Amino acid sequence: MAIAKLKLFNISSNTKNIDSILARVVEIDYIHLVPASEIVDKVHGLQSYSTDNPCNIILKEILDVEKNYNINIPLKEVCSLDYSLENMREYIHTIHENINQLSVHKKDTLELIKKYQDALTQVNNIENLNIPLDDLFSSQYINVRVGRIPLDSIEKLNFYSAKPFIFQTFHVERGYAWCLYLTTTDGEREIDNIFSSLFFDRVHIPDFVHGTPLSAQSTLKMEIEVAEQSLLEIEEDIQSIIQDSMDRLVEVKNELLFLAKLYEAKKYVVGLGNKININGFVELDNVKKLEDLFIDMPEVEIETRPPDYDKRLTPPTKLKNNWFTKPFGMFVEMYGVPSYHDMDPTPIVAITYSLLFGIMFGDLGQGLLLIVLSFLLFKFKGMKLGAVGIRIGISSAFFGFLYGSFFGNEEILIPVFQNVFGLVDKPFHVMDSNFTMTLLITTVALGSILIVTSMILNIITTLKRKHYAETFFSHNGVAGLVFYGYVLVTIALMFTTGYSLLTPLFVVPFAILPLFIIMFKEPLERLMHGHKMFPDGVGGFITEAFFEAFEVVLSYITNTMSFLRVGGFVLSHAGMMLVVFTLMEMMDGVFAQGLVLVLGNLFVMGLEGLIVGIQVLRLEFYEMFSRYFEGNGIPFKYNVN
Repeated sequence: MAIAKLKLFNISSNTKNIDSILARVVEIDYIHLVPASEIVDKVHGLQSYSTDNPCNIILKEILDVEKNYNINIPLKEVCSLDYSLENMREYIHTIHENINQLSVHKKDTLELIKKYQDALTQVNNIENLNIPLDDLFSSQYINVRVGRIPLDSIEKLNFYSAKPFIFQTFHVERGYAWCLYLTTTDGEREIDNIFSSLFFDRVHIPDFVHGTPLSAQSTLKMEIEVAEQSLLEIEEDIQSIIQDSMDRLVEVKNELLFLAKLYEAKKYVVGLGNKININGFVELDNVKKLEDLFIDMPEVEIETRPPDYDKRLTPPTKLKNNWFTKPFGMFVEMYGVPSYHDMDPTPIVAITYSLLFGIMFGDLGQGLLLIVLSFLLFKFKGMKLGAVGIRIGISSAFFGFLYGSFFGNEEILIPVFQNVFGLVDKPFHVMDSNFTMTLLITTVALGSILIVTSMILNIITTLKRKHYAETFFSHNGVAGLVFYGYVLVTIALMFTTGYSLLTPLFVVPFAILPLFIIMFKEPLERLMHGHKMFPDGVGGFITEAFFEAFEVVLSYITNTMSFLRVGGFVLSHAGMMLVVFTLMEMMDGVFAQGLVLVLGNLFVMGLEGLIVGIQVLRLEFYEMFSRYFEGNGIPFKYNVN
């Protein structure tokens, strides 16, 4: 339950071995590489091998081929340095061009088929018209319109019988009459407006349709068959190209993916003359594995040193926790990663998060259900939050058992305490009004303990960093701990024994003096470093420091009272389940009552579980992390993939 111990490694060799070395480096998943820019920019004469990756352009074309033509080129392991990017680029471009030409032909054929099918549909509607279409539409003085009109509009044409048009129907179909009308060129606009007002739907016969409708039907069907046959041949040609080139496509794609990693890895290579160096960090347990990887390459040298050996490089942080605490690392990483020499707060988060969630969401039945659901999400969906849910579900079930609550029923577990444990009643009656004040005081006391713990952790951490001013003079350091501890002890003694520590003998050294030290933290820190204590004058500083001290005292109060929400959610959870049981009693029938019970429990679990999870995370971040954890470290990661 700590931060993994690392070693700084340096791989050095001749420039001729750069590809061979990188071919092995890119397959390693246990090292953290240092970009060459972090070293080259700080030392004159060094050079970086970072360059644009020429593989990306070819890979993009391959991905376009896969996406546009629905081709799946499988992945396979490749580790070959015998390659020609120009040959691969030319091959992929040729395949792409050939398929693209056929695809354009396919698209044109599909459009032609659609055009013929649309024309056939129009001709089918006028198949009863036994007149050559060329004769019908080629008249110089008569204009012809073909289409359909609603049946109820035909009678209205009688109102326009004096107008210059001839109207003729072919057949009736689903409330419409297929028809045509003829009019003179002079009366074209007026007659078109009349028929348009009667909802005439005009059909445009394409110019390439000739002969009578019946003969045009035969011609169009034949053209459609020819086009469809051509389409099949195009499809076969495309598939033939794909099948014939698939082996080579697989080879090229995977070679390019591998080479792309090599080019990306070159940004970690530092050059000096004919020598190259690759720097990085490796976990102590994997040093031997890294050295053995290059044991067959005598021209390659590997040196390992302490992680702080090179002051230009900041060691990354790799969290290493046990099975219980590891899932809670996701919460730590949300806030930030600890520095290499700092402490790992994950175990503390695991304990306090589980404890607070269990107290606030205490129910044996819902806790067990949360365990099952979280296990399924973690097992089958791989959700990290599912692993967290298993642990907080155990805590919820434990406190739910102490509360005697099973899916909101506050009485069902009482016989267990009486018959198994020999108790008169269950340990805690959450809904008892006499217990409310005890609950709230207890949660505030628990919050105070957690705040004190956070201060102690801050003192330990800052001592390790040698930030002595922060250790002794800050409101989260020794001065703050003395002041806050004195206030807590004073309040505790007053409520328990009636003895008061509010006397000058205790107030001066344990309250006033620590507050003055906190106020004068910055001047004292400047004094420790040999600087002037008040470079901008004393008066302005005193005024500003007074209000800052007032804010510090106020923050102690608000941070402590913030833990009242823990007790509040205990009461809220019990209250919501009481509402569920009240609604259940209002229902008639076992089925209706059972349905309300199930839905009510699921609703409370979903709504309040989410809220409680967020509130506990807030307490972790704002009331605890802000006191002892900075989270400004660099996460350990494998940089190439």
